[in-house]
Amino acid sequence: MKINRRIFMSGLAGAVTLASTTLSFGQDKGLIAIITPSHDNPFFKAEAVGAEARAKELGYETITLVHDDDPNKQSELFDTAIARGANAIILDNAGADATVAAVQRAKDAGIPSFLIDREIKEAGIAVSQIVSNNYQGAQLGAEEFVSIMGEKGNYVELLGREADTNAGIRSSGYHDIIDQYPEMVMVAQQSANWSQTEAFEKMESILQANPDIKGVISGNDTMAMGAWAALEAAGRNDVIVVGFDGSNDVRDSILKGGIKATVLQPAYRQAQLAVEQADQYIRTGSTGLEEKQLMDCVLINGDNASKLETFALAD
Repeated sequence: MKINRRIFMSGLAGAVTLASTTLSFGQDKGLIAIITPSHDNPFFKAEAVGAEARAKELGYETITLVHDDDPNKQSELFDTAIARGANAIILDNAGADATVAAVQRAKDAGIPSFLIDREIKEAGIAVSQIVSNNYQGAQLGAEEFVSIMGEKGNYVELLGREADTNAGIRSSGYHDIIDQYPEMVMVAQQSANWSQTEAFEKMESILQANPDIKGVISGNDTMAMGAWAALEAAGRNDVIVVGFDGSNDVRDSILKGGIKATVLQPAYRQAQLAVEQADQYIRTGSTGLEEKQLMDCVLINGDNASKLETFALAD
């Protein structure tokens, strides 16, 4: 796929998880279904809020659904959107491979899908795939990590879900920078599945086996927060932690001298762009843009953390 850098209920009701118990009504332009992972993660909540707000501004009814990173549940939610006669689907998906069939099914039903945050492994099925430039962002985070570490020391990497393309891309971006420094030694690499609880538990175990670690680089902010909580509980506030996402929680930690840095990916704006492209496609049959669109990430540290709010950086 070429890359465009300009931006970048039916009988199934019992099986459906709603993030909102009511539908939001606009100016009767039709229904936009918004499907994301759990709102327990503030990143995904920001996506849903941003998409819903923009859709209402443009005059659409919305329904907000949560798949909990379960491909089977996601498939059921697609069936719900199709049964409801949605005009478009905004999606942060539950797996690069597992999602292809659901998006194809919606397309066959005449419902276009607009993906955010996570890609799928097939082109030409979704209308848009608007994603953060995860590789570029990971390199920013890794450069900051190496600098704070003084270019040496034992460190740990916490990985995201193996089924998520972003987890692999971020890890590659990290290592393409870190591996240039021979005195940076990775002593443990484990998946915490994007989970704060899992990261806490994994960090406890890793710390017991590797008490001399100097740093932790994490595939997302949620895991970074879990790792930091475990380090604090062990009295290891000296360990350098860097995350990825740009959450308010990590912002607050940075401002308090805890976690050292994160990488902002603009979740709120990404979701709004997807809705705007859906609106244009519904009205004209085209977005005027290529399918895959990348949005660059921004390093967040003590210099600019105070300007960060809900996955957006103030000018």
